[in-house]
Amino acid sequence: MAAANGMHACMALLVLLAAAAGVGSTTVAYDDRSLILDGERRIIVSGSIHYPRSTPEMWPDLIKKAKEGGLNTIETYVFWNGHEPRRRQYTFEGNYDVVRFFKEIQNAGMYAILRIGPYICGEWNYGGLPAWLRDIAGLKFRLHNEPFENEMEAFTTLIVNKMKDANMFAEQGGPIILAQIENEYGYTMLQPNNIQSAHEYIHWCTDMANKQNVGIPWIMCQQDNDVPQNVINTCNGFYCHDWFPNRTSIPKMWTENWTGWYRDWDQPEFRRPTEDIAFAVAMFFQKRGSLQNYYMYHGGTNFGRSAGGPYITTSYDYDAPLDEYGNLRQPKYGHLKELHSVLMSMEKILLHGEYTDTNYGDNVTVTKYSLDSTSACFINNRFDDRDVNVTLDRTTYTLPAWSVSILPDCKTVAFNSAKVKTQTSVMVNKANMVEQQTERLKWSWMPENLRPFMTDEKGNFRKNELLEQIATTTDQSDYLWYRTSLEHKGEGSYILYVNTTGHELYAFVNGKLVGQQYSPNGNFTFQLKSPVKLHDGKNYISLLSGTVGLRNYGGSFEMIPAGIVGGPVKLIDSNGSEIDLSNSSWSYKAGLAGEYRQIHLDKPGYKWHNNNGTIPIKRPFTWYKTTFQAPVGEDSVVVDLQGLNKGIAWVNGNNLGRYWPSYTAADMPGCHHCDYRGVFKAEVDAQKCLTGCGEPSQRLYHVPRSFLRSGEPNTLVLFEEAGGDPSEVGVRTVAEGSVCASAEVGDAVTLSCGGRTVSSVDVASFGVARGRCGSYEGGCESAAAYEAFAAACVGRESCTVQVADAFTGAGCVSGVLTVQATC
Repeated sequence: MAAANGMHACMALLVLLAAAAGVGSTTVAYDDRSLILDGERRIIVSGSIHYPRSTPEMWPDLIKKAKEGGLNTIETYVFWNGHEPRRRQYTFEGNYDVVRFFKEIQNAGMYAILRIGPYICGEWNYGGLPAWLRDIAGLKFRLHNEPFENEMEAFTTLIVNKMKDANMFAEQGGPIILAQIENEYGYTMLQPNNIQSAHEYIHWCTDMANKQNVGIPWIMCQQDNDVPQNVINTCNGFYCHDWFPNRTSIPKMWTENWTGWYRDWDQPEFRRPTEDIAFAVAMFFQKRGSLQNYYMYHGGTNFGRSAGGPYITTSYDYDAPLDEYGNLRQPKYGHLKELHSVLMSMEKILLHGEYTDTNYGDNVTVTKYSLDSTSACFINNRFDDRDVNVTLDRTTYTLPAWSVSILPDCKTVAFNSAKVKTQTSVMVNKANMVEQQTERLKWSWMPENLRPFMTDEKGNFRKNELLEQIATTTDQSDYLWYRTSLEHKGEGSYILYVNTTGHELYAFVNGKLVGQQYSPNGNFTFQLKSPVKLHDGKNYISLLSGTVGLRNYGGSFEMIPAGIVGGPVKLIDSNGSEIDLSNSSWSYKAGLAGEYRQIHLDKPGYKWHNNNGTIPIKRPFTWYKTTFQAPVGEDSVVVDLQGLNKGIAWVNGNNLGRYWPSYTAADMPGCHHCDYRGVFKAEVDAQKCLTGCGEPSQRLYHVPRSFLRSGEPNTLVLFEEAGGDPSEVGVRTVAEGSVCASAEVGDAVTLSCGGRTVSSVDVASFGVARGRCGSYEGGCESAAAYEAFAAACVGRESCTVQVADAFTGAGCVSGVLTVQATC
């Protein structure tokens, strides 16, 4: 009863606050069934779109597509180290204009979820925490200590005040209905050695957040242990139907439904089947869920140095319903759209109705919701190896394995998670039609100026020890120079031995590159051993350590070092005698000369060489430049960096991110089959639905249209660190190539080319024997179906054809019709 009285008091307070805020405000409360908006229980179907992983010019289209896909809410993290790269120096411009992003959500008439964190994980560099925090004495990340809590509160308050100033919270008439503090804390930080500090910290977080007076509830995800009373804990994962919050007075919310997985440089792509994610969502709402968010709905791109990891790719596609470039990923987008429509049609009965669960043996459950004289039903089949028949009110329903059927009236199946009727789209990349196809890009080049770093002079400072890289550079560059010198009598041959926590290392002796090595993904400690020759007199040793994104997850992840911290660095002669240089006088300098000169901006006065059209290849530490015309039309633009090794790419001064096409994805068992049935897993447990094994982890790099200039040359600048060949580099567009759909008699089939037109119908068959969209073979060809689709579709952007009995009249057995067309 006390909880109920508290609920009424909360509602009354929110109403008063809303009245004070003015017309258009939304009151937000909750009970055990759902969020309550303006006094009404609501189903929230949300999707994550991260504003820095796209551009402001892309935001309206992404949000529009999300809404058309049946979402009513957009969720995003807030990226602390992006907004405050240096202490008290803030960035809120361009793709970090977070207020503009929320205004775009508001303009679309959608709700928003603000996940401040400010630790976010998110496969983002350092989990979103600024590296400069390590400069503050006594500071410990994400534990109860005043230095960290002061900085965290200052940033949280800054973001809250920006939202308040823009009237973005619901009580002000804005779209934000929920806010999050901290992120995935319980599973990573509640360790025996810090459990008391963690307990005090997580309760401090909640108190600090609630003192912000935002007028909406605060949530914590993956916080099932030690949950403060004044927050809502939520679930993250591939499946959350069997999860329930730790208190009965709060609703069941799923803040991260993983639509796929991120990609490492050495891994293939993880593809979560459409049928499986629909199964997970339907199961969640069958079992009293009320808020579900797709992580990601649009993954986007890790521009610049924002990718975490280490070794997370620049692409953050995530197999999301909107692909990296913002195109619809079909059938995932369309199948989920149909599911959302059915769920929203049942909103009132799901959130107000009485419910009963009836088990029909193992792994089969019928849930019936009843309200007044209406009812709605879910039937699930959790077997992953067999279809089942379920009789309900004298009607028998066949459920495919690993599926859920939804019957909004408990009579007619409106949706089955395993029966995909939306078209499949195969995306293809094509050469830039503006450029002459027989003519390759023309390149000029410039060497990276290594000379200043080949001695131990002119460093930023000196130390008689080998320092940790992240703390030394505050992560302002991927690179840190360690330089020292020694006097040697006569000539000598040695092995230069360097122990490093990487992630990569280049070694120079007396100005000559003598060794280079990177660590295999996973274990970033490695030893470089290179033969070297010393001359009589003073010899210089220069070591360039590189990072490839900083760790973003795990308990005390900030304590994991990078660089040549501690070493040792030794010279070992043929007799095994050692010269230990670890405590020599080391000179330090962060970054490369080209970074300080901002070569990527291609300023006037830079001396680029063209050598009459010939350029050096396989040459480490080389800058390349070319120009190209923007592709015509609106198709997504990418640069294909096949042939290069490792480096960074810019278009018109905009950083596309790190590239590493020479790193080949491993051949894992999961690459060789994909069956949607059964539990989907990722990372080391992945057993199915992987693509790209044995291929470059990433060849194509997104160039947003807003980076391009139409009608004039666009400049592509590459910094090739390890030595590559740009001769095969090209500018390409990505768009639908083939579109396919399968349906039974009576179903309507819709094909769409997404702004382009259907050029041909290629297949119209019953019982396709093999292949996949774009390469179907076999089956019983239906001339009637072919003629119908050709007449309706060719020359049109989209078309809809009803599958008729007459399509089977040419000797085909009625069944599933498969249609394939070319855009």
